[in-house]
Amino acid sequence: MEFSWKFLVRPGKVKKKLNLRNWDADYHANKSKEGVEKELIVFSSQLSELQYKLFADNRHALVIILQGVDASGKDGTIRHVMGALNPQSCYVKAFKVPTTEELSHDYLWRVHNAIPAKGQIAVFNRSHYEDVIEPQVHDLIPKNELTTRFRQINEFERYLSENHITVLKFFLHISKDEQKKRLIQRLHDPTKRWKISESDLHSRKYWDKYMVSYEKVLAVCSTKYSPWYIVPANSKWFRNWVVAQVLIKTLDNMKLKYPQPKTDISKLSIE
Repeated sequence: MEFSWKFLVRPGKVKKKLNLRNWDADYHANKSKEGVEKELIVFSSQLSELQYKLFADNRHALVIILQGVDASGKDGTIRHVMGALNPQSCYVKAFKVPTTEELSHDYLWRVHNAIPAKGQIAVFNRSHYEDVIEPQVHDLIPKNELTTRFRQINEFERYLSENHITVLKFFLHISKDEQKKRLIQRLHDPTKRWKISESDLHSRKYWDKYMVSYEKVLAVCSTKYSPWYIVPANSKWFRNWVVAQVLIKTLDNMKLKYPQPKTDISKLSIE
């Protein structure tokens, strides 16, 4: 399980500059799809047990952030990796275009409202990073305000970490050619056609600007307390393997414990 370091954007190692061209979206560690799918069965069992222990321990919470361009596999990751988790203490929150109420508050308000309670896991499909990615791509706010938001996001995640809420961030990295292939599949597959919109095709025109924006986010906001992982996502099965592995390692590192019973077991008898 120590292989996950390979995908980590190591804090302090990137001097505010990261080039995604140096990260191979096709990488799969010479693993086979068949072998990985067998491993994922084991990982699912481990994740289920660790989630149960997190819930029983009730001292920590976990936020899983999934970011990526359209068709990068956010929904697929949730379905195939998080499907092992019990919805009793796990939920998914999708951050779409802000509502009128959300816009009347500061940009982090809606995110803080979605932070899980102790013992719970929240999976964010997109996140507060939309509030620095989109403004960079479309020049929506001044550069000095962007700089302020980067600082605020890092401070917000530090605050969560200091309150035993781990924020784990995955950038699902696909190539431009792979995105084109997936969008074409959506157009031709009746079961996927509902997922495509004109905005997906419009956003594709800004591919290079999105990559620059993500590079900035990954370089500036990967911290010791809240790291970014760049997940090679052209192969869906390998993407799932990487995310599952990192999740297991993160939960293991929490040193979760089952609490002691509140009553004296020696005094109890079952008739």
